[in-house]
Amino acid sequence: MEFYIQEWLNLLVRWLHITTGIAWIGASFYFNWLEGRLETASPNKKKEGIKGELWAVHGGGFYEINKYHLAPKTLPKTLHWFKWEAYITWLSGMGLLSIIYYWGAESYLLAPESSLSPLQAVTISIVSLLAGWLIYDLLCRSPLFDQEVAFSLILFALITFAAWAYSQIFSGRASYIHVGALMGTMMVGNVFRVIIPSQRKLVTAAENGDESFDPDIARHALLRSRHNNYLTLPLLFIMISGHYAMTYGNEWNWLILATLAAASVLVRHFFNRRNQGAVLPWLWPSAAVMMLTLAFVIKPQAVAQVPVAEQPAFDEGKVVEVVNARCATCHSNEPSDVLFQSPPGGLVFLDYPSIVKKADQIYAQSVQTQIMPLANRSGMTVEERQFLGQWYQQLEKEGK
Repeated sequence: MEFYIQEWLNLLVRWLHITTGIAWIGASFYFNWLEGRLETASPNKKKEGIKGELWAVHGGGFYEINKYHLAPKTLPKTLHWFKWEAYITWLSGMGLLSIIYYWGAESYLLAPESSLSPLQAVTISIVSLLAGWLIYDLLCRSPLFDQEVAFSLILFALITFAAWAYSQIFSGRASYIHVGALMGTMMVGNVFRVIIPSQRKLVTAAENGDESFDPDIARHALLRSRHNNYLTLPLLFIMISGHYAMTYGNEWNWLILATLAAASVLVRHFFNRRNQGAVLPWLWPSAAVMMLTLAFVIKPQAVAQVPVAEQPAFDEGKVVEVVNARCATCHSNEPSDVLFQSPPGGLVFLDYPSIVKKADQIYAQSVQTQIMPLANRSGMTVEERQFLGQWYQQLEKEGK
């Protein structure tokens, strides 16, 4: 029953997380696009204090958008804020982190060889997220903040270091999720601690007719918002990374994540600069080369060839015996592992033909990346992994 409750919580909180995340990222993309697309206001509108304007058509109607230098003379009765999308996305994300990785720390958070207790691992997780925000916030309040290129490189280096450090402590999948949680904490911290407070000061100044509002406050908030914008694509990859064991299951998973993040930042920069009227055509090819190079570098390595005389007899019984003992504890119609009431992903190993049908998947996850069995709960040995690798090699030769 505990697992059933956990699954329902996972479903509902994940659904909420995705929904609010779409709303938050969509608003971020839209306002960054809008900022870059505003045209110089007409002379009459300049007299009203309007800095830029934009016309759009959508859903069968025309829209006129104006941006003021400071604020209109009279504020409208209804003023829309964009904050709850960010808050609920972060809260639901932390909920998922708790439900999956804290509640199931022994299976999902800790690496199989880890000597940490679940409590120690959870404590490291929470403290690291808080420390990450504090370090980032201190950097933003330092003179380095005005040096955009230097600041960006240092921030990227710190996030890469965090990815490496997490990979030394947690499982590959959990280390990726923690990098995402770290980015998400920075982003929501920007909204809660900087962007919304600056907007409140702006509204207060407008209500009081105070024209001495410090523009540096708005500029600082705008730069923080830009940081959020650049972090969105790496964060979106991390949200789906659990489906791609070839990345987080690799020995160099932290470096793979850094490369993917760098490529996605180049893509985001292309769109941001295009919205500002500058097209930098070299960004797309650069990102593509990085991705293709990465795909080549981490491609699956062939199993070491075994001389024919030394090859074991791959009788069906031996293969079924290993899979039943190490994989079918989860992947059967009635899993014996207490974590599952139904086979993960609907994958069931009933007999030898069903095992052969999924040979590629077995090889990739139990031999190449070794992320399965989950946390090696069933105790698959090195010899068994080698045996399955050689079996897969034989299948490849036979063209099965």
